[in-house]
Amino acid sequence: MLALMMTVERIVAERKRALPDKECEALLERIGRGEREAFDAFYRATDRMLYAYALSLTRSHHDAQDVMMETYLKIRAAAHLYRPMGKPLAWVFTIERNLVRSHQRSLGKELPFADISEAELAFDPSNQTEEAIVLRAALRCLSEDERQIVILHAVSGMKHRELSELLDMPLSTILSKYARALAKLKTYLTTQEVRSNG
Repeated sequence: MLALMMTVERIVAERKRALPDKECEALLERIGRGEREAFDAFYRATDRMLYAYALSLTRSHHDAQDVMMETYLKIRAAAHLYRPMGKPLAWVFTIERNLVRSHQRSLGKELPFADISEAELAFDPSNQTEEAIVLRAALRCLSEDERQIVILHAVSGMKHRELSELLDMPLSTILSKYARALAKLKTYLTTQEVRSNG
């Protein structure tokens, strides 16, 4: 349980480096004008969130990295088309989700899902610390929808209402899946704690 708490603290610290919506929109406007520094700042502020979302969709470290890079290429090419709506990350995540769907269609099947333990859900694929391993194992007990909701809420700090729009699910469904996911995680971690102490 201590390992999970440490991981959550790390995730919260990562969220704090994310830009507020207004600053994010200002960067997108500057990217649209071709400013390299704005793109670099945007990348630094969003790379871990985009990786986490791509990973939640593909469950493959390699595919998540590919999708994330394609997303940045699309952002750079289409930033001039972005119109401020107060939700720049929803726009970005929609681009990423559409790229995953497009890739799935081009394959004529779903992307091959790798074991979730292959990738570091707490942002660093090479991280094999105890808390990273516990987080990966805990998230393995969740369904795909539950995992996406938990990762996006924890990593990007998106509100449940924003997740409802992004994932195209009713708010009540998002809330119930989130509550169910937390209950599953709590049960899993309690069981693991009992096993390690027993």
